[in-house]
Amino acid sequence: MPPARTDTPARAPNAGWAGRSWDRLHGFGPVVGLVLLCIAGTLLNSEFATLDNAMNVLTRTAFIGIIAVGMCFVIISGGIDLSVGSMAALIAGCMILLMNALAGQQWPPVAIVALGMVFALVLGGGFGLAHGLLISRGRIEPFIVTLGTLGLFRAFLTWFADGGAITLDNALADAYSPVYYASLLGVPVPVWVFALVALAGGLILNRTAFGRYVQAIGSNEQVARYAAVNVDRIKVWTYVLLGVCVGMATLLYVPRLGSASPTTGLLWELEAIAAVIVGGTALRGGAGSVAGTVIGAVLLSVISNILNLTNIISVYLNAAVQGAVIIVVAFTQRRR
Repeated sequence: MPPARTDTPARAPNAGWAGRSWDRLHGFGPVVGLVLLCIAGTLLNSEFATLDNAMNVLTRTAFIGIIAVGMCFVIISGGIDLSVGSMAALIAGCMILLMNALAGQQWPPVAIVALGMVFALVLGGGFGLAHGLLISRGRIEPFIVTLGTLGLFRAFLTWFADGGAITLDNALADAYSPVYYASLLGVPVPVWVFALVALAGGLILNRTAFGRYVQAIGSNEQVARYAAVNVDRIKVWTYVLLGVCVGMATLLYVPRLGSASPTTGLLWELEAIAAVIVGGTALRGGAGSVAGTVIGAVLLSVISNILNLTNIISVYLNAAVQGAVIIVVAFTQRRR
């Protein structure tokens, strides 16, 4: 009998080491891209590297970044949500209507603002719960469910606003403005909230059973069911989490303009999904990170900021750039 071959076991450790090294290198891709963009932006316009511009970029990133953290959980679980922009618009309109109604009852402005913020979180969680139940219990594809609610949410807002805008009462706007315009230690409040949401999201995804279940479902839903994971419940909670994140982003956004219109939140879903995908989360689900999503959100904001400062191409093509980024990254993932 010929002797057994021993060369395959000898090569396996090297192959495993090479694979792990490639994964680590690939994981730093968004960071490297962000650093290169920052260098390019500084060379193209000296105003890019100023502290004021950095705070402006981070503040504008906060809204999409908070939504992207919730979207990260949904995509890792194998789902998708196309309605977050329309959902944010409807939440903004509903909370303004509620606050204006309470202002007529002579409630204290601070109490009205606090109640409106809580209402935004509850309403967002309720919309997410409806999505989760339709997808898990109704057995409808996430794409179909959220595509339908995308139209529903924006249509209802347009109806409430009678085709125009719903404007916040002036006294309430003054009481509400610090939520967006105030700073703590020189850092705007929305940036602090974004940082806390990202930190909490990372801990939930990497340090809890819920986070492990989310990744397991995205990797192989059938195997997760065999492992006694309550797949339907976990899916519902991912959409509830995303809805709460949308509500949180909305309550931070409302004091910026003090109104809600049919164009509020337009294309936010594109930006949130792009941030998640650019951050390295697999579009098919099963793998991803909140840290990468945060880097992806900042990277996209930096691209828009550079385009605004340098006029390399028209600012009206920002959405086209984001769409192209999604396609390129998705193609790269498929090639890998």
